[in-house]
Amino acid sequence: MSVPPDLHQQYLQACQNLSQPENHFVARVLQEADKSDNIRQTKGITLKIAGNNRLVPVQRVTDEDVQVLASVLCSAVFVTGLDLRYNDLTDVGVRHVATFLQENSTLRYLNLMFNDIGTSGAELIANALHSNETLLHLRMTGNKIGNKGGMYFASMLQVNCTLEKLDLGDCDMGTQCLIAIASVLTQNKAVRAINLNRPLLYSQEEETTIHMALMLKNNSSLVELHLCKHEIKSLGVERLCEALYENCSLRYLDLSCNKITREDVKFLGELLKQNQTLEILDLNSNRIEDDGAIYLSEALALYNRTLKALSVVSNNISGKGLAALSQAMKINVELSYIYIWGNNFDEAACTAFSELIQAGRLKPNCTDVEPYEVDGHVHLAELSHGLKKHYYWTPSYGQVKNTAANASLAIAAVSEYL
Repeated sequence: MSVPPDLHQQYLQACQNLSQPENHFVARVLQEADKSDNIRQTKGITLKIAGNNRLVPVQRVTDEDVQVLASVLCSAVFVTGLDLRYNDLTDVGVRHVATFLQENSTLRYLNLMFNDIGTSGAELIANALHSNETLLHLRMTGNKIGNKGGMYFASMLQVNCTLEKLDLGDCDMGTQCLIAIASVLTQNKAVRAINLNRPLLYSQEEETTIHMALMLKNNSSLVELHLCKHEIKSLGVERLCEALYENCSLRYLDLSCNKITREDVKFLGELLKQNQTLEILDLNSNRIEDDGAIYLSEALALYNRTLKALSVVSNNISGKGLAALSQAMKINVELSYIYIWGNNFDEAACTAFSELIQAGRLKPNCTDVEPYEVDGHVHLAELSHGLKKHYYWTPSYGQVKNTAANASLAIAAVSEYL
């Protein structure tokens, strides 16, 4: 068995060759990687060089740092993941990342979320993916690439047949870009998960949601779709539900932070009576109220045996609706994860969910509330569990523990890095 190269020593040598100062945080990460058992066993490793690491002193990666790092990693075939989130990369540094993607044949995961990448950087990354045939998961979350930058990724998806998950949430994309992506996904058979959260929309006509619905009618490979903060209302919900009567692949639908009301939930309730595919439904921060919770409860109690996780956090649901949801859980044993914090609990609702937890029907890691008692009265405290517990932050060392606390990881992961 060949001896893997010494990443740390290569990095120090590259700094000297390029006349760049050493980034002590990068050096520390590479030292730890050199000691990894996965390297000794020639298994793939992910380098976690996240700028929001609080366990060790962090010196954020700059454009100059990434030039040195890319020169070191170009021959490191055992590096299959690179996490550069929350650093200071701009379009200048992304040029080196793009070159690395064109030359590297082993990288499967690249996280660039919340850097300072703009439209030009998006063009460079997208163009690199025209020829790259190994990258499975790309996160561009929080980089302000704009509508034009999003169009570059839409064009890339016409060519790339490898990428499985693309995260373009919080990227300031617009209507034109979303419609283009929806159109491309009617043909692309590789993408299994896409995040299009929080676009910049200036119309109330829900054109983008209608195009997403049309895409779902024709797409048979998409597993996960995030449409958070899309201004979705009654027409959008109706069209999405119509599409999902025909779609047999989507398992995870995120409709959080929209304008879905109790009347709109009727469409979702009717869908759940027939749909045999959806496993995760996120309705966090809408306004479904008691009536909406009851519609969902009836469908889940009497008809649906596929949905495993439901989030109705902050939906102005009171005791009546919460009681209906707890009763649905008693009947439907397939529904294992439920997130309810931010609603209007009364003592009966607190008692109902407390009984579910104490009886073992609802596992503590599968909900975001924990019961406690004061003066003979049951109350609920908030837990940090949910569908997106590790969306913005993941542990710097080791694997994510208790994946059940994050239903999206436990149920609908579409690759080893999700």
